[in-house]
This record gives sequence, C-alpha cells and structure tokens, in this order.
Amino acid sequence: MTAVVPFSRRGRPVYGARLGVIMLDTRFRRLPGDIGHAASFPFPVHYAVAKSLADGAKIKPSEETIEVFLSAVNYLVGLGVDGIVTSCGFLSIIQPQLQALSPVPIATSSLLQIPLIERTLPKNSRVGVVTANKAALTEAHLAGAGVTTTPPVAGMPEDGVFIRHLLQGKDDLGAVAQQAEVLDCVGRFLAGNPDIGALLLECTNLAPHSSAIEERFGVPVFDIMTLIHWFHSGLQPRSYG
Repeated sequence: MTAVVPFSRRGRPVYGARLGVIMLDTRFRRLPGDIGHAASFPFPVHYAVAKSLADGAKIKPSEETIEVFLSAVNYLVGLGVDGIVTSCGFLSIIQPQLQALSPVPIATSSLLQIPLIERTLPKNSRVGVVTANKAALTEAHLAGAGVTTTPPVAGMPEDGVFIRHLLQGKDDLGAVAQQAEVLDCVGRFLAGNPDIGALLLECTNLAPHSSAIEERFGVPVFDIMTLIHWFHSGLQPRSYG
C-alpha cells in the first residue's frame, strides 16, 4: 500500500495554524466577531501588521504599498500559513497585485464573495453592499474583487458612532450603540431597495453585527468571517472518517 503523504510538504517553524491575517496598523478596540479579535476564530491563526498603513479606504496599489503588504505576506508564509486574508474590504483594490505575488492563496476582501452570492439568489434579486465609507467604495475596488455588476450600496453615517470609533479610536460608545446604528442603516437601506436578496458587509468591523442584522431583517448576511470560514475549509477540509 502506498503511504499517504501528509499535507505539510514544506518545513515550517509553527504547525497547526493554516491561516494568516494581515492587519492594518490601527489601535481601536476590536469586538468579538471582528477579524482583529483573535477569539473570533474557532481555529488558530497567525497575525502580521501592514506597518504604517491604517486607513484602508485611502490605500492605492502603489509600489510602496504593495511592498509593505508583501513583507507581511512573506512573514506569514515563513511562519507556515497556507492561506492569507486581510482586515479591510477596501483592500480588494490590491487583490490582483497581491494574488500575482503571494506564494499562497490570498483573499483581501469580503467583496470577493459578491459574484458567487449573485449566482445563488432568486431571479430579480440583488446583493446589497453595506460599507463603512460609501464615497470611498469605487469601481476599482469592485473590479479588484471580480465584481462586474453595480450593486446598491449603503454607507454608515459619516458623523455616527461607528465611524467615530473606527477613525478616532473613541471607546466611549461601545457595541450596543454601534449595533443600533448599524441596524438603523440597514433597515433604511432595505426599505429603499426591496429587491435586495442578500447583504454583503464590506467593512470587517461590521461582522460582529451580522447575526443581529439577519435576526432583525431575515435576509442572508455575508461578511469577512463567512469568507474566512469558506477559505479555511479549503485549507483544512473537515475529516469525515
């Protein structure tokens, strides 16, 4: 009988963590369910930081930016990860560049799920995108994720508690206030777009509120965590034996 070759065909200093996460260089408090909260995962992950890059909405595919991310990619691959994700939906704008350079599969944004979701919805239904910054979400971000349609988009209030927490690092208004604001935003969005059959949350910091959104409005909700669970299930498939 031919011996089964273990999946690990390359040496690595750390075993058991298949997924690497590249974080932007932020300091605001992360909630459970956020990609930056390590307890959000039912499996171990490795982290790396894209040094000196904090605002994902302002990131462009410059040579200097790609170099920073590639350094984080190489660090994580050196630890032994088999796949990498990033911590901001706007990083889809550099998906093509990182995909071309990374030695392991890489998924930069929850937006990558849109083409698949569109193919699952009933006729005349659309994917609605909820983003932290509507003005910053451009065709270049959608194109980087392989999105060829123009989905309806809702942005969080520019002067609201959610944005204040993310951009200013204000912790005086916590999860309850943020969730109330998210639900209000989604409610108005769905009321104005009755053909939305599923929601895609661009911002990784919206993921802690996905369950509350689905419970309130009864619509499927996809976010960075649904992408990660799908991605990781390919890196380490479940054994049924």
